[in-house]
Amino acid sequence: MKKFWTMFDDNNSVNEKAVIGFGAFIVMIIFAIVDIVTGILNRPLLVNEFIFDSFKLLTVACFGIASVDKWINKKHGNEENNEGESESTN
Repeated sequence: MKKFWTMFDDNNSVNEKAVIGFGAFIVMIIFAIVDIVTGILNRPLLVNEFIFDSFKLLTVACFGIASVDKWINKKHGNEENNEGESESTN
């Protein structure tokens, strides 16, 4: 449980954007499985399409931002992800 709370520390090695994106992706997978099962059982799945689209947008945005952040840090020669802050040494 202590490991979970270290994710909210400012000096951590966990990419929070990737964690949120992965969680949204898992929810989308669960939604797809439930949709397939209810389709096989000939029952309608009464979930607004807006909810699925929101999780889809959240997943794409989180993974996109995390990828761009990683690319920018690699471009500037930073090995660690520091929330977009550049650590230049002269």
